[in-house]
Amino acid sequence: MKTIFHKADTRGFANHGWLQANHSFSFARWYDQERLHFGALRVLNDDIIAPKMGFGTHPHENMEIITIPLKGVLKHRDNMGDEWIPVVPGEVQVMSAGTGVEHSEINGSNDEYLSLFQIWIIPEKEGVSPRYDQKTFSVEDRKNKLQALVTSFNDEDSESLKIHQDAKISRIDLAKNTAFNYQLKSKDHGVYIMTISGDLEIENHMLESRDALGIMEATDVSIKSLSDSQILFIEVPMLVL
Repeated sequence: MKTIFHKADTRGFANHGWLQANHSFSFARWYDQERLHFGALRVLNDDIIAPKMGFGTHPHENMEIITIPLKGVLKHRDNMGDEWIPVVPGEVQVMSAGTGVEHSEINGSNDEYLSLFQIWIIPEKEGVSPRYDQKTFSVEDRKNKLQALVTSFNDEDSESLKIHQDAKISRIDLAKNTAFNYQLKSKDHGVYIMTISGDLEIENHMLESRDALGIMEATDVSIKSLSDSQILFIEVPMLVL
């Protein structure tokens, strides 16, 4: 087993006034040669967006983009015909940029800040047709058990959203002093584990809120919650770029 430990305060940070952004991997003007990606995981941004503000229309191509709102309301518009669709906590949004897509993302509230994770995963094939999807996931279905949010089109899980990569994004909410064992798909995969909130012990590492641990060359991972905790798992093939 190999591990990479990222404390929350070692992430890149950008203060744009309307946007407070934390970058787990090199993004925009923040560059760290040691933090370019984790396998096929290219971006994990932890953003807080001011009321009525957001990202104007901009393009993407050949990337799988996943957005997980944590607080507030996100509104999405794109050139595929989707017009200011709301995405709220409990829902997850996926977009395959493929041959090219343009979209806008704004805080749909007049008075509440929007908090979200945005994840970019490098696809297993380029030039696919752009697509958009979103789905609601019940909080009850992740209490002390793993809830798959996003999987590959080739995965048999019919309840999750789909992307063009042999990846898996999932969440779990663990009660205090609960043990959990995460099983990886294969030794060719790694898993990037972020503590959304709470305190954890993972393979002799102590994690607090927004700390993250990348694990490679393993079949499973032992986790214990030291307090009530919310955890995000991003499992990806360990691509060499």
